[in-house]
Amino acid sequence: MHATRTQPCSAAEITLIALAFGLSAAILVVPLLLIFAFALREGLGVYLANIVEPNTLHAIGLTVLTALIVVPINIVVGICVAWLVTRFKFPGRQVLITIIELPAAVSPIVAGVVYLFLYGGQGLLGPTLQGAGIQLMFTTTAIVLVSLFVTAPFVARELIPLMQQQGTEDEEAALSLGANGWQMFWFVTLPNIRWAILYGAILTNARVMGEFGAVSVVSGSIRGQTNTLPLQISQLFNDFNVTGAFAASSTLAFMAVLTLLLKSTLEARGGWR
Repeated sequence: MHATRTQPCSAAEITLIALAFGLSAAILVVPLLLIFAFALREGLGVYLANIVEPNTLHAIGLTVLTALIVVPINIVVGICVAWLVTRFKFPGRQVLITIIELPAAVSPIVAGVVYLFLYGGQGLLGPTLQGAGIQLMFTTTAIVLVSLFVTAPFVARELIPLMQQQGTEDEEAALSLGANGWQMFWFVTLPNIRWAILYGAILTNARVMGEFGAVSVVSGSIRGQTNTLPLQISQLFNDFNVTGAFAASSTLAFMAVLTLLLKSTLEARGGWR
């Protein structure tokens, strides 16, 4: 049991605390509030009209759809990769870990260009795919593929250090008591890594919803068809529709805040404990 500190904070500690809150407010809170202030500056009616504008609504729906596809796939792949590199020793293991980290080191725009040169009409595989009647670039499929690439490391990066630190003792004990592989994973491994999975999913979701560079290359930025919300915001700014751009930006910010509130709710209720 830890002793509760009863001594008052020193002047240095008070200064550091005030500095932390001040910087947080200046860097994070104030810009967020300004987004909503600019979005609502012409009134709630104009704000709502910009939100329900068909192209913006489509961009919101496409962004959510992409996240709903990418996040679960990323979780499953991340768990499998983390299990492989932490529970087995094999030649090329370190190479696999490096490959997992590769998308984090590559510029998103470069990733988009690589996909375009690989699957585009003039790319390496593009003519073959088009001959088979398959169109990947400038479609929702391209957005999902490139989003999977740029978010690939997030869940695995959360899980690998944790699973290495935890070791295999609990899992070996479960097997020795007669549990099969699925029972061991569901009742022993998963409870021990569930918070890491949640954090990885939150990072993946945030990146998917906010990704601009890679998506802008492979989507074609077609209004009402392949525009995600970040692309729609950019186009609204380019059209000098500042209120509409801030309204769309506030929707993207709201999605991010909603994700964090969901995480906090799960923590407070202890649903993952």
